[in-house]
Amino acid sequence: MTTGSTPPPTAPRRSRARTFVPLAIAAWAVLEIWLLTVVADVAGGFTVLLLLVAGIVLGAAVMKRAGHRAFRNLTETLQRMPGQPGAAAPQTAPQGSRGNGFLMLGGLLLMIPGLISDVAGLLLLVPPVRSALGRYAERSLERRMRGATPGSLSDAFQQARIHRPDGKVVQGEVIRQDGAQPGSRPDEGPRPPLTS
Repeated sequence: MTTGSTPPPTAPRRSRARTFVPLAIAAWAVLEIWLLTVVADVAGGFTVLLLLVAGIVLGAAVMKRAGHRAFRNLTETLQRMPGQPGAAAPQTAPQGSRGNGFLMLGGLLLMIPGLISDVAGLLLLVPPVRSALGRYAERSLERRMRGATPGSLSDAFQQARIHRPDGKVVQGEVIRQDGAQPGSRPDEGPRPPLTS
């Protein structure tokens, strides 16, 4: 019997995101409701209703357009893949494919009832804003990938990608020379390769 030799178990520490995101969402909802009541007092309730309906209709149209554009870009990309009939030389991504996620986010923000979300959604419809946010997101993601600690999920993702000089990403699996799979028991035979 040991007394006092082991420290008491500590509760897992709550991350900042789990603490601040619910508070930010609650503050945003209260601000949206307050702003809607202020506008309703000044312009009237019917005007606020028209603004909300117009935001929902415009947001749905934007999301539909962005979805069609994403499907068209996917189809074009699949048709340009090597080995497909009529495949051309590799090209860069189509001009319209950049910022498509931010365009969908803008449509979603327009559909959410509220004036602040409508303003944010309208800002995301402006192409320079979308391209600036896209560049910022790419730089942020690259910085996080470079700073990944060994053994973390982002490190595993980074190691799983092989970049060819022409910019293509090759997916594959590693097969050891001795035939033994890491983590396999000696009484098991070699495992079959993964198929997609």
